[in-house]
Amino acid sequence: MTQRITLHTTPETPPHIEVTPLGKITHASLPAGYPIEPMHDSYGRRINYLRISLTDACNLRCVYCMPEHMTFRPRHELMTDEELLTLVRVGASLGVTKIRLTGGEPTIRPNVVELVRAIAETPGIKDLAMTTNGLLLDKLAGPLAQAGLRRVNISIDTLDAEKFRRITRWGDIGDVWRAIRAAEEAGLTPIKLNSVVVRHFNDDDMIDLARLTLENDWEVRFIEMMPFGGVTEFQQSNVVTYQEMRARVEAVFGPLEEVGYDYVDPSRPFRIHGALGTLGFISSVTEPFCQGCGRVRLTADGKLRLCLLREDEVDLLTPLRNGATFEELRTLMRDGAFHKPWGHSLSSGEFAENRVMNQIGG
Repeated sequence: MTQRITLHTTPETPPHIEVTPLGKITHASLPAGYPIEPMHDSYGRRINYLRISLTDACNLRCVYCMPEHMTFRPRHELMTDEELLTLVRVGASLGVTKIRLTGGEPTIRPNVVELVRAIAETPGIKDLAMTTNGLLLDKLAGPLAQAGLRRVNISIDTLDAEKFRRITRWGDIGDVWRAIRAAEEAGLTPIKLNSVVVRHFNDDDMIDLARLTLENDWEVRFIEMMPFGGVTEFQQSNVVTYQEMRARVEAVFGPLEEVGYDYVDPSRPFRIHGALGTLGFISSVTEPFCQGCGRVRLTADGKLRLCLLREDEVDLLTPLRNGATFEELRTLMRDGAFHKPWGHSLSSGEFAENRVMNQIGG
């Protein structure tokens, strides 16, 4: 039976999670008469990748992601299951083939397994993945895989249990290890491990994380910290650049072998000589990869965000709730995607101040 996972938390205490039964989601194919038509932006980039935030809430408070005393949006401001699925079908009718579910923490979304099943069964959707902190994945990996989830990216910023708790403000690294094993057993592979590198917090943990690839066929990905919302000062002063991260790894393991970069995936892949797995570097701040970006984002409150690091958004939820037709929603999404900016303007000091990371979905 599908379950509802309810999060109860205060800024000072870890979350208490209650699980209660839920019914199935009703879902359908695309409306008749709507052939799948690809959408492009004004630069000719095909937009076929939609990242969907299932919730802005989270069961951790990572220092680089949000303030400790975070207030989350009330439920009525967020997309319902049916509203979210309607917008998924709109995207699919415009050539979206790949979807990644994010948050906040996506696994705390009520009815997440049935929601995954409905998205996976949407005509045109060929690839469905999730980025998660893994705290609930021990129990959910199997059901999510059976529902149609293909793979997961799991956040792990350090292997040190005490430091992990300090970075996340109350997390238990044992939950992450159980999540990785559960994901492997469920076939949610290849496993990708995300580490946001923060100076003076976990920049000296890179070597231990990189060492995981020697005997595991995983991709460990080191991510430059990006400035958002009310924590930009902290993020700017503690960023570790791609060049510095790579130099630190090569100082220990020698020159990294290039695996092949397609200029589409944000992660530039390398391999330590003789390793089973790979290392990836995501340099959104210092060496952006905008030329190959075919992504747009759907926030939990129904805004189409056109670039992660810009404030440009198109409201889809309000028109949907006001009775917009499927074709009208298609027009809004298509026109929004057409105006997707080329890239961010961090080098000129422009920051996205309207949201913090958990409100966007990464």
